[in-house]
Amino acid sequence: MRPNPLREAFAAKTPALGVWLSTPSSVTSEVAARVGFDYVCIDMQHGLIGYSDITSMLQTLTLGSGTPTVRVPWNEPGIIGKVLDAGAMAVIVPMVNTVEQAEQAVQRGMYPPRGARSSGPIRVAPVEGADYADVANDHVSIIPMIETVEAMDNIDGILSVDGVDAIYVGPMDLGVSMGLGRGTTDPSFFEALDLIIAKCNEHGVVPGIHANPENVQSQIARGFHMLTVHTDLSAMRLGLVDALAVGRGRDVADEGDGGGY
Repeated sequence: MRPNPLREAFAAKTPALGVWLSTPSSVTSEVAARVGFDYVCIDMQHGLIGYSDITSMLQTLTLGSGTPTVRVPWNEPGIIGKVLDAGAMAVIVPMVNTVEQAEQAVQRGMYPPRGARSSGPIRVAPVEGADYADVANDHVSIIPMIETVEAMDNIDGILSVDGVDAIYVGPMDLGVSMGLGRGTTDPSFFEALDLIIAKCNEHGVVPGIHANPENVQSQIARGFHMLTVHTDLSAMRLGLVDALAVGRGRDVADEGDGGGY
């Protein structure tokens, strides 16, 4: 098996930094792969990316050192198995709200006897090695998303599920679920984040979160150890806005927000 920086960071309890890709472009994923992130996540849930896109994108991620990661559209066995067979070494599963859903996510990403994943590693075995199917359960990460009040209510049970070694907070959805809105700065939201971190530490699970360049250091200081620091669309937009401002010799309006992810 090739090195897996994400799991290495999990074991060392050091921050793993990643980037999020929303556009169906193997050129974009190739560029991101060579920057030096610990993981590169292809977003199939809210991104504009389908299965036929991720195959070529995962191929380019192999050129870099970061762990190939995919956020699947939903907690569904077919797509979880297919992205793993295509070469993902970590799968982020959205809207995991109950213990049962967390158990299902793990089951769908693990081979028997630990899970129910069907055997057919059509691309990943040639890339990771002939023994992939024998060792995959110890190298693949299934990462449930904590992004609702219901998930918070069930946090102890979710973190106790065998095979959950990390979770990933969706701050936008969590804020909305709490009735506070997107991008909230309400103290109760940060109290919820602190509770998630405390529970993760109690259960020996790595806490992850979707961050940005402005808050990533504060989130590391808060205790998160898996952090997405930028997205392809936001990085491009902000870079273009800055370039236009330089060209015009004055500040220019930034009229977009990158869609939240």
